[in-house]
Amino acid sequence: MATGTTESPATLYGPVSLFFGVVGLVLAFFLGFFGILAGALAVTFGVLGLVSKAGKRTQCALGLATGAVAVLFPLGFLFLYSGGL
Repeated sequence: MATGTTESPATLYGPVSLFFGVVGLVLAFFLGFFGILAGALAVTFGVLGLVSKAGKRTQCALGLATGAVAVLFPLGFLFLYSGGL
């Protein structure tokens, strides 16, 4: 690390969240419930990145959104095909 830089590990929350969000979407679409784990990680890293304000906020928001869809998509099918409430 160069002298005078203000890089911190929190700057990686955005790219990691976006990666897990995209992987979660693909897994949720093709393999169902395996996308829930990756989506939950995307949501977690997205929230951590938005709270820390050190990372790339756009990537954190996109990772949060794609992770939420990756979690809710299989759960929606489960709710739909199990008879609902």
